[in-house]
Amino acid sequence: MEEASGGDRLDVVLFPWLAFGHLIPYLELGKRLAARGHAVTFLSTPRNIARLPPVPAHLSPRLRLVSLPLPAVEGLPEGAESTGDVPPEKNDLIKKALDGLASPFAAFLAGAVAGGRRPDWVVIDFSHSWVPAIADEHGVPCAAFQIVPGAFVAFLGSRSANAAHPRAAPEDFTAPPAWCASSFPPATAYSRHEAEWVAARFRPNASGVSDMDRMWEMDERTRFTIYRSCDELEAAGAGVFALLTDLFQRPAIPAGVLLQPESDDRHDGDSEVLQWLDKQPSKSVIYVTLGSETPLTADNLHELALGLELAGVRFLWAFRKPSGVTAPGTDVGELLPAGFEGRTRGHGLVWTGWVPQVRVLAHGAVGAFLTHCGWGSTIEGLMFGHPLVMLPFVVDQGLIARTMAERGVGVEVARDDGDGSFGRDDVAAAVRRVMLEEEGKVFTSNAEKMKEVLGDQRRQDQYMDVLDEYLTRYGRRKGGGGSG
Repeated sequence: MEEASGGDRLDVVLFPWLAFGHLIPYLELGKRLAARGHAVTFLSTPRNIARLPPVPAHLSPRLRLVSLPLPAVEGLPEGAESTGDVPPEKNDLIKKALDGLASPFAAFLAGAVAGGRRPDWVVIDFSHSWVPAIADEHGVPCAAFQIVPGAFVAFLGSRSANAAHPRAAPEDFTAPPAWCASSFPPATAYSRHEAEWVAARFRPNASGVSDMDRMWEMDERTRFTIYRSCDELEAAGAGVFALLTDLFQRPAIPAGVLLQPESDDRHDGDSEVLQWLDKQPSKSVIYVTLGSETPLTADNLHELALGLELAGVRFLWAFRKPSGVTAPGTDVGELLPAGFEGRTRGHGLVWTGWVPQVRVLAHGAVGAFLTHCGWGSTIEGLMFGHPLVMLPFVVDQGLIARTMAERGVGVEVARDDGDGSFGRDDVAAAVRRVMLEEEGKVFTSNAEKMKEVLGDQRRQDQYMDVLDEYLTRYGRRKGGGGSG
């Protein structure tokens, strides 16, 4: 990796969607660009900026965090500035609040231009459909950065592809779309219980705009799209980035996995969680976490707990009360089956505090990962060679689970296709397949192969080299103003 010099140094503005699953990858991209000598401005709201991990001291001169004031929106609690601050049903009000950042963003950009710091690029998320018009007024081009798998965006499709092959009913999303049919395995689609979530993205929500209209408008006004992904992670043999380039008539540029093992190391090595792992045999523990924004029900939590108990394996459960759970109280004992912690105390740990996830996944006692298949968590699990037990719920998670099952790195918990329900026996069976049965050795071997590929830093740097070249070649100073 070489640092840019002279006229090749760029001024890049990064402006992510207001969710920490987006903020953190954008910040990682910013670190990569700053490390290459470019000036980076990261935009978000005051509370989100305050909650970000600190910028490494050696990058801080080139990576600045700037707050834009989020307007109040009726129905949003005071201080809610990210999707993690609200239950899932209020996420669309966060989009409405985001739209209120148009005026502060315009003032920021005008001030930057007036101060002699006209950006070379503004890099935006799926939700920022109004940014390109403002950037155009100042002759600044825009690029998009999608923090999801390329296969997910290809499945959603372009405006023209959806016009040619309309989809509206949930069942329309239970098979690959026409433009992916020859590239994707038949299983790379949504289950019936997931499909309504996808169908709803095509309809206007509480913000007044559908998610798809946001994404299409954003895409049509940006020069190219960056993906937090790489060829090695996507659906085998699908040629996803070539497909995306053809589908959207814009270059699709993989930036690599954008993961630094040290990125969540905010606590000392004497973490109680790590101390507990130190006492467990090698590869004996399944690490369990479903994220804080997964729409779990109280029944989901009970069946997952009882399934872990029934499986009879050692487990570490990073337990957070999900925003969708309406059970009274916040004590873990009120959300788990009666007596569960006592019955599993000898071989299981339910931890409600901070868990240094990357350090846990790197620990020698961990042998598998039970995950909701968020893209970031999936990448982290495979970076350490762990086979996956997969329990997806929304967004891209179902497609990720099917892709990873196709890659032979894990199994999905069996569920009712209609309502998505699952039982303790389904959880136990999936955990045992990965942790105890002979088949688990195959999953582990395949996951170890993924670890070797994703851990190839030279290859990951090459992805960033290509992105750097695009930004330099097609930026404002090189290619003229405008976002179209």
